[in-house]
Amino acid sequence: MFKKEIYLHRRNKMLSSVSSGKILLLGNIENPINFEHNTYPFRQDSSFLYYIGIKSPGLAAVLDIEKNETILFGDEMTIDDIVWMGQQQTLAEKAELSGIGTVLPFNQLFDYLGKNPKEPVHYLPPYQSHNKLLLQQITGRSVSQLEPSVALIKAVVAQRSIKSEEEIAELEKAVDIAVDMHRIAMRMTKPGCYEYQISNAMQHFAQDQGAPFSYPPIVTKRGEILHNHMQFHQLDEGNILLNDSGVETDMGYASDLTRTFPVGKRFTALQEEIYQIVLHAFKSAEQLLTSGIRFKEIHLKACEALVDGLIQTGFMKGNAQDAVMNHAHALFFQCGLGHMLGLDVHDMEDLGEQYVGYTEAEPKDTKTFGIKSLRLGKELEAGNVLTVEPGIYIIPELTQLWEQQNLNKDFINYDFLKKHLDFGGVRIEDNYLIEKDGYRRLGKYLEREIHEIYQLKDNPIN
Repeated sequence: MFKKEIYLHRRNKMLSSVSSGKILLLGNIENPINFEHNTYPFRQDSSFLYYIGIKSPGLAAVLDIEKNETILFGDEMTIDDIVWMGQQQTLAEKAELSGIGTVLPFNQLFDYLGKNPKEPVHYLPPYQSHNKLLLQQITGRSVSQLEPSVALIKAVVAQRSIKSEEEIAELEKAVDIAVDMHRIAMRMTKPGCYEYQISNAMQHFAQDQGAPFSYPPIVTKRGEILHNHMQFHQLDEGNILLNDSGVETDMGYASDLTRTFPVGKRFTALQEEIYQIVLHAFKSAEQLLTSGIRFKEIHLKACEALVDGLIQTGFMKGNAQDAVMNHAHALFFQCGLGHMLGLDVHDMEDLGEQYVGYTEAEPKDTKTFGIKSLRLGKELEAGNVLTVEPGIYIIPELTQLWEQQNLNKDFINYDFLKKHLDFGGVRIEDNYLIEKDGYRRLGKYLEREIHEIYQLKDNPIN
């Protein structure tokens, strides 16, 4: 945990941001894999972690706005718990570390919230089934009729979006571990090995640092499949490997890095060309990062840079700006340029992308292919932490569909593209802190220039 003063400050700021009522923060529970006592690894809710800091399951906290106090609801260990798990810090001791003086049994939560039925209870959107049912019990509403507090969502997003020095230090720690992990992957990858061997080696290294994966890693020669978690392919000379992976510190802060590199020692000529196009778009976007600019504008500039390169290599034709305006680039870049990063690898997206990445003045486009997958579009502020991750992905099924529908034929050279449907995908991704006049790339530098990647490949791990 951080120092208690940090949690006190965070809660005081929250109490001053919501006008009246009580704020209910629900922690997570342990979820069973196949029977009650065989559970998935426990991960505390990120907003609960941010304001309370306690990682134990089965907790709730109420921030009473009128009384200006926080009450923790949970149960101390029973003798049976101690027999199976050993004596641990008491809940009261954990509460003290968070600056909370009142701890009540969990079953008193319902009476406490029901004392004044007219008083509003603010809660965040639940994503665990247990908490959906718990809120149904508390509110008397069915799960489909639950009404999370928009005022609370906006207050949490405004607060968590600006990272403190302590948070930035944790994020840099996560990036540093991930950088070393990615270097291991580059150096060990060779023809004949399997994707899962690379993933396993990274996991071994990360867990030796006390930092598990922050999300299921994407380690694949089928890089055109955007979220490809299958890792059973054997790798051959001439393949490229896309490695999208990051770690989470013991405080819960995540990193999210991607590199694409040859399985053998060198790219093919076309692979080098495509990689350089993505790298140029990456650098173009990186240089635009600063407070006051809309991230959607950076996304569109990166798309134009991708199209410029694809025109030069023969995959596209016409004018780059016109192509982007007509969303022709989305055949090759189907997703968004980046997302917020913090306690979640897609920070706060459980609260709703509209609130996290957009504003009421400029709502999220949820219909246009390509742009609907842009998770972050709003104006950037100093203190934001985000990813930048352009890519080129050649998806045979999507190409076939677009050609059949005669889409964007003025911008796409289908005859040339069909000769390279087995190309795969390339992505490059780093993590950034937005500053008042620019940006700071977080953590250690991870090789991204082609000659730098080749130097790593020339020093393999056997």
